[in-house]
Amino acid sequence: MKIGELARLSGLTPSRIRFYERIGLLKTVDRCPNGYRTYPQQAVMILGLITTAQRAGFTLDEIRTLLPPDLKHWDHAALTRKIADIEALQVRLAQSRTHLLRLIEDIQVRPNDMDCAANAHRVLTNMLAEHPKAFDVTSDDIRLLDMTDRRQSVSPGRRKKTASR
Repeated sequence: MKIGELARLSGLTPSRIRFYERIGLLKTVDRCPNGYRTYPQQAVMILGLITTAQRAGFTLDEIRTLLPPDLKHWDHAALTRKIADIEALQVRLAQSRTHLLRLIEDIQVRPNDMDCAANAHRVLTNMLAEHPKAFDVTSDDIRLLDMTDRRQSVSPGRRKKTASR
């Protein structure tokens, strides 16, 4: 099948399919004498596996090692490791949630005779004294977040602007 049909069947753009081919994730590509790419039916399944793995938090490098060349030999250990990574992230996120709820509670119990700036200082001092690493986020945590989640978590006004020359 040609790339247009593969794009329609997989729901991906032709440029995305060519990208996966270029980086070695999609290997079952032939070239016709006229230069057109042709793909076997199995390419639809491989592209589905790639997109599913990405949604599950796998990086492209992890997917490359996970996908065997013949689809008959799977690296089950990689799947088990990813589950352990996700479970560890869930524990850290639950701890962060608990700390944030305590922080909100501490902010809301501001003494009547204290202004907001003094209350903020009190709350932050307490938070850092009790839990100095409570809000640490590792690069592995960021890697596991879906790109869509990252885009939604950054407001448009907070993005860096590049200066034009």
